[in-house]
Amino acid sequence: MALIDLLNISKHYEAQKILTDVNFHVDEGERIVIIGKNGSGKSTLMKIINGTLEQDGGERITKQNLEVKMLDQKPDFNEEHTVRQAVEAGLKELNSAKQRYIELSLRLAEDFENKTLLEEHERLSLYIEHHNAWNLDDKVERIIQHFDLKQYENKLVIMLSGGEQRRVALASLLLQKPDVLLLDEPTNHLDVYMVEFLEELLLKEKFTLVFISHDRYFIDRVATKSVEVEDCSLREYSGGYSNYLEQKEEYMRTLEKQHENLLDILKRENEWFSRGVKARLKRNEGRKERLISLREEAKTNPAKIKKMTLELEREAKHFNRDKSVNKQKMLFEVEHLGLKLGDKELLKDFSTRILQKDVIAIVGPNGSGKSTLLRALLGRIEPTSGVIKRGEFKVGYFDQHREMLDDDKNLIETFCPHGGDRVSVRGRDMHVYGYLKNFLFPREFLDKKIGILSGGEKNRIALALLFTKNVDILILDEPTNDLDIPTINILEEQLINFSGAVIIVSHDRYFVDKIAKKLFIFKEDKHIEESYQSYTEYLELEHELKELSDMEKESQKAESKPKENKPKELKLTFKEKMALEKLPIEIEELEAKIDEKNSCLANPACYEKIGITKLAKEFEELKSLYEEKVEELLTIQEKEESINT
Repeated sequence: MALIDLLNISKHYEAQKILTDVNFHVDEGERIVIIGKNGSGKSTLMKIINGTLEQDGGERITKQNLEVKMLDQKPDFNEEHTVRQAVEAGLKELNSAKQRYIELSLRLAEDFENKTLLEEHERLSLYIEHHNAWNLDDKVERIIQHFDLKQYENKLVIMLSGGEQRRVALASLLLQKPDVLLLDEPTNHLDVYMVEFLEELLLKEKFTLVFISHDRYFIDRVATKSVEVEDCSLREYSGGYSNYLEQKEEYMRTLEKQHENLLDILKRENEWFSRGVKARLKRNEGRKERLISLREEAKTNPAKIKKMTLELEREAKHFNRDKSVNKQKMLFEVEHLGLKLGDKELLKDFSTRILQKDVIAIVGPNGSGKSTLLRALLGRIEPTSGVIKRGEFKVGYFDQHREMLDDDKNLIETFCPHGGDRVSVRGRDMHVYGYLKNFLFPREFLDKKIGILSGGEKNRIALALLFTKNVDILILDEPTNDLDIPTINILEEQLINFSGAVIIVSHDRYFVDKIAKKLFIFKEDKHIEESYQSYTEYLELEHELKELSDMEKESQKAESKPKENKPKELKLTFKEKMALEKLPIEIEELEAKIDEKNSCLANPACYEKIGITKLAKEFEELKSLYEEKVEELLTIQEKEESINT
């Protein structure tokens, strides 16, 4: 069902055209990512979808009484609200609906034939169901915990940092579950654990969503459709980031030779994605199957859990062996390092060596001490305990505050401080424009002052400037924040080709997987674990070990609990018995249909005949139905097992 239609929309600012005669549609259940370069019109399109920006031409049509809500970049809160009050502020209507529903239920118990009450009762039931609001108190608590807001829940929300306030605003919007949710860079200021929680919530509760993001794993997991904004036009691609790469590459092949550079980047990106991600998924299939079968075996043999845990721990340790080459030049030697921020202990007893060819990502939850460790390595703060020995080398540092830039200088003055228009890049003498166009800057930007540029443009300038420096090591703190995907691809190319050491702090899993050869992982016990596996593999192992730990606790609890007599009245209903027979057949039929649609999506002759948008929608509907059927079958099977035990 169509919720929003934008028809022949145009928008311009003074002489600059942003959108020209574009069409855009949001159907119920779709999760659409808007992709494009910074300045291409992504945010403009979002504001027109939201209805907060008036188009210059065309028409915006919405379903009657449609509720559309957008995550603001700078949320506006009641200054007297605590964090918990701010999270719950948008739930008054839902709470009132629940209260009225309870009142009507009590009245209908006595007057069950009252048609007016029955209609209102049904309407409220559907409203609460649509917003998944039956257990709101539990959901509030869960989201506060997962977004790391529990420690601030009684603190005034205006006292929080900008990133923390964004998390509060996001939590509130997710709880409200509007008909259409609009999110602009929702993963900014979230660590990987928060992003995983957000992904699960959006998928489980079937949000209708339009979002902008540079997090390519997030896009691939969440998006059902990708819409690219380019040259004032929109182009649709089915599925998430991996599908976008394949379809975009195919499209680029049909264009003129002027696009060769972009085609090369797309080809390399697509090859990396296929090689790295799909190979890892195939490699993990056996482990996943063992974990699933273990769930059943563990009910009769708890020792199996311990065995699997030990196997996974050995697998993790396999990646953690020291692969350093002793002949390499030593940059840092860290001995028994301890760090505190005020009274808060961040790190204890960390020892390591960082060599001239190391490419290291420092990862962990928000507030764990990642940026503090960078500052300690740079000598900007003194360790609480231990020592950091530094060799003789030059450092290039990129921080989230872009301290290397002067707002009063233009681009020419920034890159050529001694005059002229040439810049040296790793021994190559280049015209400053020739260099900056590699970072997607047009010639007219050369005379612009740094101070008037957007946050994303300043980040691009800071990174471009960094790669002109003759340094032995690059230290980057959250370099992908405020960057679009094309610029992140350029950053990755530069880092891969850099001959020195690299240390990055980032929560971008895709970026870390692609760049890092080693991880420094901040753990809950304030220690750092070193690992040579990919970040995604580490997170998967960590998740599986946690699942096994939870299973072991449940098993021990069940063993220690006195056995109770099985309630005689517990049995499968007639409907459940019928479903138990029919569902496996229906699931098998759906699997065949999904395979058929998937094959068609990979075949241009097939999808062009049907229409790729229609085909992608049918594919997503089949997948959604398949997941519902599987979940229903598993629920009945679990009930049957509990009856028989």
